[in-house]
Amino acid sequence: MAKVRLSAAAWGLSAVAAGTLVVGCSVSVNTGHAKPKILKDKLGDTVATRLAATTGQPKPDVTCPEDLVGEAGTTTRCTLTTGDGSTLGVTVTVTSVDGDNVNFHIKADETATPAAN
Repeated sequence: MAKVRLSAAAWGLSAVAAGTLVVGCSVSVNTGHAKPKILKDKLGDTVATRLAATTGQPKPDVTCPEDLVGEAGTTTRCTLTTGDGSTLGVTVTVTSVDGDNVNFHIKADETATPAAN
């Protein structure tokens, strides 16, 4: 099945809206680990799913460089990559931890970085 990809400009505009809207959203992920954390692949997938749901756009390609440790205030920066190679940063911040549930906010940057030529 072919994936529909938005241009950097379209995602940039969507991300601005997402950044505004997603800031107020919390996501709970049950990690099932003794020390709560969200594995980087699961985190990228969860962030992509939330951005798609918030913007009404297809699920983007989001990668995160590290696992997110479940401790309030912990942050990581993930990267949304568009079909043309442009990127958009996404900040993920843990807001609270309840047992194995890690709650976090996501906020997309306002502008994309163009693909290298």
